Amino acid sequence: MSTQLVWFKRDLRVHDHEPLLRAAGKGYCVALYVYEQELIEASDHDAAHLAFVNESLKELRASLRKLGGELLLRVGRMPDVLDQLHQRLGFERMWAHEETFNQLSYQRDRRVRAWAKSKRIQFTELPQYGVVRRLKDRDGWSKIRDRRMKQSMVEPPKQIRLPAEAASLDAGELLPLDQFKVQAFDRVEVQIGGEDQAKRCLDSFLDSRGVNYRSDMSSPVTGEHGCSRLSPFIAYGNISMRTIHHRLGNRVAELKQQKKSGLPVEPTWLKSLSSFRSRLSWHCHFMQKLEDEPSIQFENFNRAYDGLRENEFNQDYFDAWCHGQTGYPMVDACMRALHQTGWINFRMRAMLVSFAAYHLWLHWREPAVYLARLFLDYEPGIHYSQIQMQSGVTGINTVRIYSPIKQVVDQDPQGIFIRRFVPELIDVPDKHLAEPHKMTRMEQTLFGCQIGTDYPAPIVDHQKRYKAARDRIHSFKKLPETRAASAAVYQKHGSRKTPMSRR
Repeated sequence: MSTQLVWFKRDLRVHDHEPLLRAAGKGYCVALYVYEQELIEASDHDAAHLAFVNESLKELRASLRKLGGELLLRVGRMPDVLDQLHQRLGFERMWAHEETFNQLSYQRDRRVRAWAKSKRIQFTELPQYGVVRRLKDRDGWSKIRDRRMKQSMVEPPKQIRLPAEAASLDAGELLPLDQFKVQAFDRVEVQIGGEDQAKRCLDSFLDSRGVNYRSDMSSPVTGEHGCSRLSPFIAYGNISMRTIHHRLGNRVAELKQQKKSGLPVEPTWLKSLSSFRSRLSWHCHFMQKLEDEPSIQFENFNRAYDGLRENEFNQDYFDAWCHGQTGYPMVDACMRALHQTGWINFRMRAMLVSFAAYHLWLHWREPAVYLARLFLDYEPGIHYSQIQMQSGVTGINTVRIYSPIKQVVDQDPQGIFIRRFVPELIDVPDKHLAEPHKMTRMEQTLFGCQIGTDYPAPIVDHQKRYKAARDRIHSFKKLPETRAASAAVYQKHGSRKTPMSRR
């Protein structure tokens, strides 16, 4: 009976894991996870990412052992690790999920495929999301994605049979953070990884927390509880997107049946879950962009925008933005929240990038790498697409310049979020929280917050920078060469549900 190898990457689960099920059904089966130093020590990686992985691996190993299997843990460069294992196990086939991650993983996958071919080992990669490899045209993509999400989920294998050679192998141990030169922020509260945690998070959202999702998601105050909080579990594959879709569909059907039967149903439920469904589709939509064009991790979607900001990078502005010292309370609170928790809601992420791109006129690349380390749910396909969209360099998206002052008024008028993460402002009255620098000297003394001493004055003038950025970006957008490049970007990456496609 042949030996199969299942390579786990960012799919750390046993439920709805087709490569594992198919490999276990073909013969002896060994599972592998590799700590890859080049990925762990990369500029877009953080210690919190590794901690989340270790928590996930601990549960994954326990789940595999219950099925009779084992998770081999190795550290090294791929495919060198595979070569060493092949000499010991002589596996004839490899299984894995397709992955759309950063450039390092893309190059790694190419090396692995070349190695497998040279060894005459069949390497089967199966889709995990709605991302389509070698997609020729965006037309019809959404139908492919929807079809995949509707497919039945697969159960874990009933049994995993280990080859005799596996008994002589060291299974390997979880590697602590100090094994690597990995950057770390001072985290206070971060979500815990693992398949069980993912299931609990999904259940709590669909059963109770998500009732006001549609209204809760915009504010950092309500979003912490009212958003799904599934993003890190999706990013590391603790739960499949298909599982979420099926569970969501069942919940919607349940609510509709309750309503039809005359049972009380909160009127916000169905609209909230409809909004949630839309955002699930965005996940694969944006990841598809990176799959189709890996260079967007480093280059503008629309190359006509090259040179727009690159030569005007202000390091002092960047440092103040990174450390939550801009003098704009909502910006600073959001950045400090990320330092401590690794998460903020989508609107606040967009505001942070908008402020860096327009108010500070920073090229998107450095802020993107910094935020990649901060986001526990860092997903490159979504990350770089969104960063460029919020920076206005795609040419196919509406230019949105967020006012950090208005966001306080709209999303945190009582200062709950701001006072939590910017304690310097804890005694400042609500009416001054949006613009504390406008307090008089007497008020600053009275409320215990001296601007420039206890809390920084704004590093830029909002009105002036807003107007200047708006004028510059729109003048660029109107250029004939920009318009021509935008049309090409849309053809390759644009959503086919937009007004442009209807025209």
